[in-house]
Amino acid sequence: MSFSDPLGDMLTRIRNSLMRGKSKCETPASKLRARVLDVLADEGYIRGYSEVEKDGFKVFEVELKYFEGAPVIRHIQRVSKPGRRVYSSVKSLPQIRNGLGIAILSTPKGVMSDHAARDNNVGGEILCHVS
Repeated sequence: MSFSDPLGDMLTRIRNSLMRGKSKCETPASKLRARVLDVLADEGYIRGYSEVEKDGFKVFEVELKYFEGAPVIRHIQRVSKPGRRVYSSVKSLPQIRNGLGIAILSTPKGVMSDHAARDNNVGGEILCHVS
């Protein structure tokens, strides 16, 4: 199965699992997905993830996080898409929900949150918004 937007597919799988109240979701493994999941885990939006092999393919098992029965991730949205790339300089990085959410960026120094990008004084491609 081929995807035109693998990261968008992963975010949709997470969103759908949260709406159904699932504790885990699976997504095919890739380096970009791993880096985005690392940022989500570091920021406290997911419990973690692990790489398992199913039917000869590597898959990430993402452990979703809930607080008092409600999902911690209330909103997750893909910003830069294959048909429309969105870039931002460090000076014009967006504030997500007045600093309560994060933007995940792909920068020359790796995939990081908007807070880390401001600290490292780098801009890049805005992959998604999470709150």
